[in-house]
Amino acid sequence: MRTDRLDRITDGGVIAILRGVARDDAVAVADAVVDAGVTALEVTADTPNAMSSIEAIADRVDDAVVGAGTVLDAETARAAQLAGAEFLVTPTVNRDVIRMANRYGTPVAVGAYTPTEAIEAYEAGADAVKVFPAKTGGPEHVAAIGGPLPQVPLVPTGGVGADNAGEYVRAGAVAVGVGSSIVDGEAIADGDFDAIRSNARAVVEAVAAARE
Repeated sequence: MRTDRLDRITDGGVIAILRGVARDDAVAVADAVVDAGVTALEVTADTPNAMSSIEAIADRVDDAVVGAGTVLDAETARAAQLAGAEFLVTPTVNRDVIRMANRYGTPVAVGAYTPTEAIEAYEAGADAVKVFPAKTGGPEHVAAIGGPLPQVPLVPTGGVGADNAGEYVRAGAVAVGVGSSIVDGEAIADGDFDAIRSNARAVVEAVAAARE
């Protein structure tokens, strides 16, 4: 099951990040991005009622996996697992979160920025490394980490959108994490979920084109 979840993330290549999305809008956002071909959704744990949103999306969506992001401690990790999170994402190397993920067979992408942090996370049991913040170093930084560490799956996040997602894939990323470039707050406020669907489709297509 753990491998299946990882495969769904990497096969699609896009994780849509829902940060600050109200519980009442979360399912509609999930429907829109999944309809556009996204196979992984991340609800950040610092979002109000995040666990309720994870549970609602997990109950609703069959064609994608839903996970929890910005997981800072083992307690939050466990709460997310119990709410139905199928993967976990951290912004930093946190061994307590990694242990909790491993204990219950939940894939975890661990935040790191340097090669030292990346290998530390991987050796501690991370399934993938979230290169964060990606925009600071860009695709070249991802390629530089992947050069000596080809065994570590890299998922750049932070400043990734349709205009540069393909560059990150060509630099060696197995997937990209995308927040506001897909889940636009103004579109949600306007109830314009077609715009969110269009945003998501543009990123999915950019990743697919880069893989050809």
